[in-house]
Amino acid sequence: MKEGKMLRFAFTAALGGLLFGFDTAVISGTTEMIQSVFRMTDAQLGWAVSSALVGCVVGAVGIGRPGDRYGRRNMLIVTAVLLFASAVWTGAARSYTEFWMARVLGGFGVGGASVMAPMYIAEIAPARRRGLLVSTAQLAIVLGIVISFFSNYLLASIGEASWRFMFWAEAIPAVVYFAMLFFVDESPRWLVRVGRKEEALAVIRETNPEENPEQVLHEVALSLADEEASKHIRLFHAPYLRLVLIGMVVGVLNQCTGINAIMYYAPMIFKAAGFGQDSALLQTVVIGTTNLVFTFVGMAVIDKVGRKKLLMLGGITMPLFLSLFAYGYIREIPGFFLVACTLAYVMFFCTTQGIVIWVILSEMFPNRIRARASAMSSFALWVACALNAFLFPVLKAKIDIGPIFIFYALVTFGSFFFFWRYLVETKGRTLEEIEALVFGAHGMERARTAGNVF
Repeated sequence: MKEGKMLRFAFTAALGGLLFGFDTAVISGTTEMIQSVFRMTDAQLGWAVSSALVGCVVGAVGIGRPGDRYGRRNMLIVTAVLLFASAVWTGAARSYTEFWMARVLGGFGVGGASVMAPMYIAEIAPARRRGLLVSTAQLAIVLGIVISFFSNYLLASIGEASWRFMFWAEAIPAVVYFAMLFFVDESPRWLVRVGRKEEALAVIRETNPEENPEQVLHEVALSLADEEASKHIRLFHAPYLRLVLIGMVVGVLNQCTGINAIMYYAPMIFKAAGFGQDSALLQTVVIGTTNLVFTFVGMAVIDKVGRKKLLMLGGITMPLFLSLFAYGYIREIPGFFLVACTLAYVMFFCTTQGIVIWVILSEMFPNRIRARASAMSSFALWVACALNAFLFPVLKAKIDIGPIFIFYALVTFGSFFFFWRYLVETKGRTLEEIEALVFGAHGMERARTAGNVF
């Protein structure tokens, strides 16, 4: 019974990932309609899409302190309110300015949920289940994308106002998420942080019955003390600078694969390739379903094949299908060839970069800088994502889709050599072994001297 309660708490928090995925993908089915209604230029369309990502960056960076002060659960409730308000406002927007402001508001909620939901799950889950349960947040994102694509396809037949209903549809899961959050407990780690140890002990007994609650509480207290002691460590100085920069480049390379250009602009891309509006929306449903299925495949193989090998595999396979797509588009090969290339690309993205990126960014940094270094890498990733979303329609108008995909292919192929040269394999290794691989014997001593890393 108690195990079921812990799972319910974790899956409730993971619904934040579902809303994240829904908000990410819903814009894809509306781009042509909103561009016509609000008479947007290509640059304005790029901003309409990327504005949510700018809000996401701010929300992800800014939610940490409020989360420490007011609690993980309370901040998740705030993100649900923001996402509901954004869904209603975006669908009701009467001007271009209103539209992008509503998107920014939703971005605050998405960014906050993207940080706070995995954090809550990690802090509520027993160690033996933490990896699996935290990965449900990533799975929920993909599920949200699929639901959004399917919702867009179903609502497209309404007519000229269908784009409004596509955005309003997001209000439904936001309300469900908001209501469910009132039936979960606060994170025990946060309760210890604010001195409410008896409440923390009660939550641990409820969610982690197979371990000694007092021992778990003691370990949490030690971890918080260690975290406090690490705040003086400077990330952008030796011996950490190189590692932090590598993490940031990994985040940027993830976005230079072109995955979010497909997620945000898939109907536009397929219409340009000769598909009708309904058919283009249907292709997004197929893409989203493929994304979901092969995310499961990625979860199954990541601990067997290894992180670095999967990233390098993606660096070879994804450029192949990106190049074939560009060739087919430029040569005007029938559209289903382009769909096949896109599906093959998505399959390899999901089983390589898509599933590995967040795992490698959480494992490659030493304990005492992990939270801040991962945050910097995520910040670089989101900035690159926003720039990509903004520039795609502008570049499409200037140079067309084919050359854009050639660029994605070249950068993704280059990532193979970057991963081969600068990343270490973290699969099956202890933190001490990873440290030795990253820093070497001399570097380990410098790192410990600089901040007692492990």
